Amino acid sequence: MRTSKDRIRHTLGFEIVGLIIFVPLASLLFNFDFHSIGIMAVVGSIIATIWNYIYNLLFDHGMLKLRGKVDKTVPLRVLHAFLFQSSILILFLPMIALYLSISLWEAFMMDIAVVTFYLGYTFAYNWVYDKIFPIPAVAFSSPLVTK
Repeated sequence: MRTSKDRIRHTLGFEIVGLIIFVPLASLLFNFDFHSIGIMAVVGSIIATIWNYIYNLLFDHGMLKLRGKVDKTVPLRVLHAFLFQSSILILFLPMIALYLSISLWEAFMMDIAVVTFYLGYTFAYNWVYDKIFPIPAVAFSSPLVTK
């Protein structure tokens, strides 16, 4: 398992790098001013940061309980990214529609594009993060697993 300090580093890095990439691209793609997209993205990022920490902790505990280890195969990384982004879609849809004064359908279409971007970004970021900051081998064993 990762330490709380490591989880915080992971989460903050994820959000900061994501904002640096996302805000300029979204402003151009959706034809909204940089400020509006930036405000929406920062508020969304704060919510996502809190949820990201909780989600990853729950996901790892679930993996440890179900599999006896927390290392992720490629299919598990895809599932991890898909579930996280699906939950973010549900949280952000009303916020996007209200703040940008657009319909729920327009917000949904915009959010699908955002989720598509973040699905790939989540997969890539977590893969790179695990390579740069690997989980110590000791953390892969669980007292819950018997041989």
